[in-house]
Amino acid sequence: MTTFIGFNTINQFKKFTLTDFELIKRDLLNAFNIRPGSLPGRPEYGSMIWDYLFENQVEGTQLAIQQEVQRVAGGDPRIFISDVQAYPQENGILIEVQLTIINTSNAEILNIFFNQETRNATYV
Repeated sequence: MTTFIGFNTINQFKKFTLTDFELIKRDLLNAFNIRPGSLPGRPEYGSMIWDYLFENQVEGTQLAIQQEVQRVAGGDPRIFISDVQAYPQENGILIEVQLTIINTSNAEILNIFFNQETRNATYV
C-alpha cells in the first residue's frame, strides 16, 4: 500500500507528521475551510459551501451542497466519494460523507460540521 506522508500543525503539539488516512482527512478539511480564490495560484481550490449556510435548506440547496462536496473531493485523486448527505442544523450544516481511499478497501464515514458562528468546518 502506498503511504501518504504530510505535515500538520493544527491542534498538534509534538508530533507534526500525519500519514495515510489521517493526512487525507486533514487535507479534505483544509479544502472545506478555504474559500475559492483564497489560495494564490489556485483560484478553483476551496469550498463554496459557506455560501449555502444562510440559504433556505430546500431540496435545491441540498443538491448544490452535495455537488460542491463532490467537486471539492474530486480535486483529491486519493479518494472516492460514494455518498453525501447534508443535514441542516441550528448553527450550521452537518455533512455526512462516505469516502474510500483509492486502491485500498479503506472506507469511512466522516461527519463534518460547518459552523456558521465560528465559520469553521470540523469533524464531529
